[in-house]
Amino acid sequence: MPGRPPLRPMLATTGPLPAGSEWAYEFKWDGVRALADISPTGQRLYARSGVEITAAYPELASLGEQVDDALLDGEVVLLGAAGQPSFTALAERMHVRDRNRAARLAAVAPVTYMIFDLLRLRGVDLTGRPYARRRAELAALGLGGARWAVPPSFPDGPATYEAAGEHGLEGVMAKRLDAPYRPGVRSPDWVKVKLEVTGDFVVGGWRPGARKIGGLLVGVPGPDGRLAYRGRVGGGIGAALERALLAELEPLRTAASPFAVGVPREDARGAIWVEPRVVVEIKYGQRTPDGRLRFPRVLRLRPDKPPEEVDDAG
Repeated sequence: MPGRPPLRPMLATTGPLPAGSEWAYEFKWDGVRALADISPTGQRLYARSGVEITAAYPELASLGEQVDDALLDGEVVLLGAAGQPSFTALAERMHVRDRNRAARLAAVAPVTYMIFDLLRLRGVDLTGRPYARRRAELAALGLGGARWAVPPSFPDGPATYEAAGEHGLEGVMAKRLDAPYRPGVRSPDWVKVKLEVTGDFVVGGWRPGARKIGGLLVGVPGPDGRLAYRGRVGGGIGAALERALLAELEPLRTAASPFAVGVPREDARGAIWVEPRVVVEIKYGQRTPDGRLRFPRVLRLRPDKPPEEVDDAG
């Protein structure tokens, strides 16, 4: 039987880089969140959604040999030859549940677990303790292996941000030193600072073009669950991404538009509507006064993020 997650992970808000001695800074990795629940009876991994993902990452199985009872929070990443995370490469690993296939993939494209928080140790709940103390106790465990690491946190925000850019990382996480861990809460005590102007949007349909997908029609959910239209996005959809999008979208076709207000005629012409369940990350330059994205390009699918968590803050 699949296990149940001991708690849901704490989530960050998005904003500018906060400054002050009350903050610490970590690199933001382009991967997927994972809780590692290690106990005398075994080790289980859970995604942010609460789904158990232990079978997907067999190369992390021996992490429990270094600590016999702990709950760890971190991010699973797949590092390329240059040492930079690749979410596209990781996507093939994320939903694998067959142990034999997972083992074959782990042999040729192993992941690394970047551990950044300690939530339980030897039966003691640490979530109420300040971030600074949790990080100190995590460091004291001396966790390290070929497939997991405890990346450092830093006191200098601007320097960390600059280093993230130099290393081609996604951005920086700023965390208040005195903040407890708030399971399942999106808290301003954690601030996600992205290096690029990006946001997550829900796909409500697509328009065919020279290729099967000429442009995605995207939006953000409103209070009634219907989408507020944010524009048509055709850039960034290469052959591999188009195949992945079609695999997700084709089963969701529907006769009715999921948008609350009519999509402009020039965008809606020939549109194929879908149920609003698929999330994509989009890079864009600016927004028009009515909220439309300018110069948008699709970066990737976000199978790890449910539509109800999407808002205009990214």
